[in-house]
Amino acid sequence: MDLFELETFLAVAREGSFSRAAKKLFRTQPAISQAVRKLERELGEPLFDRSSRRGLLTDAGRVLEGYALRLLNTRGEALGALEELRQNHHGNLSIAANEFTCLYLLPVLDQFRRLHPRIKVTVQRSLASRMEEALVNHSTELGVLTFRPEDPLLRSIVVYRDELAFVVPPRHRLASARQVSIKQLGAECFVAHNVPSPYRVRVLETFRKHRVPLRMDVELPTIEAIKKFVAGGNGVALLPGICVENEVARGELVRIRTRDLRLERRLRLVYRKGASASHAARAFLSVAEAFAKQHGDRYMFRPEN
Repeated sequence: MDLFELETFLAVAREGSFSRAAKKLFRTQPAISQAVRKLERELGEPLFDRSSRRGLLTDAGRVLEGYALRLLNTRGEALGALEELRQNHHGNLSIAANEFTCLYLLPVLDQFRRLHPRIKVTVQRSLASRMEEALVNHSTELGVLTFRPEDPLLRSIVVYRDELAFVVPPRHRLASARQVSIKQLGAECFVAHNVPSPYRVRVLETFRKHRVPLRMDVELPTIEAIKKFVAGGNGVALLPGICVENEVARGELVRIRTRDLRLERRLRLVYRKGASASHAARAFLSVAEAFAKQHGDRYMFRPEN
């Protein structure tokens, strides 16, 4: 059942005339008559009483009229919903991140929500090691990684530059030092994150290269737990700089520069290459790009592949 035929049928019923319906739809009268006859053949029922000049509906025509109105109204609602989606008034966006990379998202999400308040955003907690698989399998649409993805099906954009920060409690003996060497860290008790990562490997290699012992007497499951434990006077830690900004600003932790141990981390927005990104995902990437231009410094927007 063609929607144009239903639209033509309703126009004739509404106007009570084939000729007036033709003018209303900017069609010729033969075209209107042909569309109605085609619909009647398909249904096997006459829809208009041809003996009347007023285009009266038959019983079958009156039954069809109600359904045709609902169908065309539904089409209008669907087109309207799609237009709202195109204008980013509605939609859903799923992003995969971990405890650390989620911190990059917060200010960008704040801006995104101001511009697109009716798009529902879900940030799923995901291990970095599983994020590529989740993106390829369409379990999530965007991901935030600290390394360049190896899967050829994925595309990445560098959006933030961070580095590992050496932090101590305020009463620590090194708290007043402006800078320390990696050899001085050999005597410290480190509180470590027990989630494997490429940067943990780089830290171990750096200490090994300088022949400095790395004591990791305590390992905790979250960055938040590490910060609180160290702030309480229990050892020192190497954490992403973005994770300790607030604690350093409040004086709960002291950040100290370290010679020979400056490890940069670059955060990337990752998504499927060649996939038809949703309007919401494209809008988020646009906001991330504009945010980088506005704030600069550690924020950037550099496609890698």
